Amino acid sequence: MERDHADVVLESIGANVHRLRVRLGLTQEALAEAANISTGFLQRLERGKTNVGVVVLVRLADALAVEPGALLRRAELPEATPGRPRKARTKRQPQG
Repeated sequence: MERDHADVVLESIGANVHRLRVRLGLTQEALAEAANISTGFLQRLERGKTNVGVVVLVRLADALAVEPGALLRRAELPEATPGRPRKARTKRQPQG
């Protein structure tokens, strides 16, 4: 099924915010605080699951030290796979 253009734009914004945040070494909490938004909103935004207004887009761009247009650029998105993501395996510590 082909995705709606608006969905692709929202996913690109989310991917760009995530990429820039990680590049700057910011946590979601730190970026959310700097942009005056909630951490939950930022999490949904990074997943492309919520709409974003111009004011928030500008706040995020300022916090990430980029022009707002940088967040709108089309990002290379991985192909979506159905189902839930696999849990990461953790190494067990020896008991004793």
